[in-house]
Amino acid sequence: MLKSNLEPYATWTFSTPCKVPDDVQGMLIVGEKPVCAYKTIRDIAIFTNKRLIVRDSKGMTGQKVEIYTVPYGSIVMYSTENAGKIFDSTSEIGLVTLVGYIKINLDKSVDVREIDKVLATYIL
Repeated sequence: MLKSNLEPYATWTFSTPCKVPDDVQGMLIVGEKPVCAYKTIRDIAIFTNKRLIVRDSKGMTGQKVEIYTVPYGSIVMYSTENAGKIFDSTSEIGLVTLVGYIKINLDKSVDVREIDKVLATYIL
């Protein structure tokens, strides 16, 4: 993983592929298409062909929702690290953006190389 003194601006851990929620589907722009989506218990990350959208549910009921948008054009550098075979249970994605460092953890069941390919396709 990226070796630096960067403190993450935000960190999430996603574990299961899922559908794109209706409220996020409704905010996609013309020509924007979801590529893949993953969820935690309440939060969802959607990788589109234009940006990363994180739907972060807040509060006890989860009805308050904060949406983070990371346009791929704002990503200066990224790194990916696959999970180990025995003791390491998560893969990691590090995004260095114009506003700071974002860390995304993925459960072993999520293929980090799929996300690696999405990032490479739309950033490079």
